[in-house]
Amino acid sequence: MSFLSAQLQEIAALPADRPMTMPGAFYTSQEQFDRETATVLRRGWHCLGRTDEIPNVGDFFTVQLLNEPLIVVRQTDAQIAVLANVCRHRGMPLAEGRGNTKRFVCSYHAWAYDLDGGLMRATRMRNAGFDTKSCGLHRHNIHLWNGFIYVNLDGTSAPFNYPALDALLANYESENFQLAHVAEEVWNTNWKCLVENFMEGYHLSVVHPETLHDYTPTGLARKLVSAEGFTSYAANYPKTIPPRGTGAPHLTEDERLRSTLFAVFPTQVASQAASLLVSLSIFPLNAGQIKVKWTLSTYGNDLDEDTIDARIALWEKVNQEDREKLERMQIALASDHAVSGPLAEDDYEGTIRDFHLWLAAQDRI
Repeated sequence: MSFLSAQLQEIAALPADRPMTMPGAFYTSQEQFDRETATVLRRGWHCLGRTDEIPNVGDFFTVQLLNEPLIVVRQTDAQIAVLANVCRHRGMPLAEGRGNTKRFVCSYHAWAYDLDGGLMRATRMRNAGFDTKSCGLHRHNIHLWNGFIYVNLDGTSAPFNYPALDALLANYESENFQLAHVAEEVWNTNWKCLVENFMEGYHLSVVHPETLHDYTPTGLARKLVSAEGFTSYAANYPKTIPPRGTGAPHLTEDERLRSTLFAVFPTQVASQAASLLVSLSIFPLNAGQIKVKWTLSTYGNDLDEDTIDARIALWEKVNQEDREKLERMQIALASDHAVSGPLAEDDYEGTIRDFHLWLAAQDRI
């Protein structure tokens, strides 16, 4: 067991009222990142985006997850699949970006695949050992949940199953939210830093004094349910602020007066409010760099176009504020003096402890 793995187990074993952080090397060591890539990241369920990014047959988008290039496509039967973006001939990528197509044609030797990944054509392939049926694209394990698309790269991993999270979000009707915005950008930070940052309310009033403090002040943050594989907290609104949309009909008054933030480990963090759903999918690139894909979706006709544009601009600013802090912190985490420190009480940073407990459990598998 590595030094960092041993320290993670020690921190996980601490009493709940004496939680501690991990030292800086946990976030800067490439050796630690390589270990995570082969274990917790390879085994995890990763959110790739929303189902309504590809509403029509033939719609697709591509993504790189760890060392796997992927095609996310709406197939001929209207179902969604995640295919390996690797030609079975010589390994050429078949698609780039996003678009709509009837087939995927390799730009190297023109092998063609249908939307289900089956090989349709391979010109001039007459060798006796060639068999069209054995040359289809690999299909990855996927799960659709609340309008999100998840993929798992390890065929032996546990199924996607979070009943307590289902219950927490049920009244919001997340699956009925409609995509309004999608963007991607590269951040110079460790993947775990963004998970921890998004999932704690301790920083809200300090880092976001103009963007979030009036609506979700740190003092009103309250930890919600957690279980193996996820955690959550409520960023509650002051009762004096104007309503932020009606939302689904069965929402409680408490649910209308908060943003319910949740993380599906290892790499999705999201904020679910009555009329707005924002999700960040984290694609780790190396120990100090990630690609972030974030989507913003709205409920029905709750928000007009001007309001939606304003919410997009707000979240762009919030993400910019977080990114600036995390990129500065990533540099400092390489210091010999970036040692383990105390976490705040449960309502403010208990979600970080949940994450560390889960990581420790994964590290023991």
